[in-house]
Amino acid sequence: MADMRYRRLGNSGLVVSVVGLGCNNFGRKVDDAGTKLVVDAALDHGINLFDTADIYGEPQGGSESALGKALRGRRDDVVIATKFGMDMHGLNGVDHGARGSRRYVTNAVEASLRRLDTDYIDLYQLHRPDAATPIDETLAALDDLVRAGKVRYLGNSNFAGWQIADAAWTATTSHRTPFVSAQNEYSWLQRDIEDDVVPACERFGLGLLPFFPLASGLLTGKYKRGEAAPADGRLAGERYASRLEGANWDGIEAIDAFAKTRGLAMLDIAIGGLAAMPAVTSVIAGATRPEQVSANVAAGEWVPTDDDLAELRDITG
Repeated sequence: MADMRYRRLGNSGLVVSVVGLGCNNFGRKVDDAGTKLVVDAALDHGINLFDTADIYGEPQGGSESALGKALRGRRDDVVIATKFGMDMHGLNGVDHGARGSRRYVTNAVEASLRRLDTDYIDLYQLHRPDAATPIDETLAALDDLVRAGKVRYLGNSNFAGWQIADAAWTATTSHRTPFVSAQNEYSWLQRDIEDDVVPACERFGLGLLPFFPLASGLLTGKYKRGEAAPADGRLAGERYASRLEGANWDGIEAIDAFAKTRGLAMLDIAIGGLAAMPAVTSVIAGATRPEQVSANVAAGEWVPTDDDLAELRDITG
């Protein structure tokens, strides 16, 4: 097994594995025992970045609770990234939609700390922009958490490029702790963020953490044009039939052909290829079983050449 690669997250001193573990299945598809197996496998392979959110799990908060249990006794060996700002249906108090407000941020972080069974969160991320609250108020509240030692670094998720720029300017002029990361959907089938988010990350020193790098499984090689989804696939069942029918099969098949000519799997392209793109620090990939962790880590070992990336851009553009 090759050694895991590590990178600094943006301009920060936080160092994370090039392949991260997405924990949205914990407390939902994966119970506590299964979570521990997946977490153990991740640690064995050198993954140190575990990304969750207060909204993940059934009930909400279940992912954080399961992750906290699985990491008990090993907290200092990992980077825990969690998020706040989605509708928790009153679990963090009445919020009136202002989930970036000082009041809400204070309640949300305490709840996450309890569920994660930890004294601090390595990377605390605003899950989506809050149009109801000035970004300066959000950054002020988050800055207080950093100064109190409850949070070490700050990130955003689902921001547009202009919002990343606005937050960076506000943090600088107000002397607040800035965001060091941006988490957005990004895959070889979904490249829209290259127009504004990627340039903003490069300009303001944020590390990009792509989610859905496998495009909900379409880049795993499990699915074929005109064929029903395999029973164990994420897109199995009638509810996902339209998603399969409307998928970008030309793009999927072009990526598959690109992989085969190099003796690679589509998963190598989806993870290793994306990890080589500008601003990307770590590719967050979910797993429900230890063998999926192993496959994701192995895929992250592929390092494309400049010519490989140029061709990938061309066939997926």
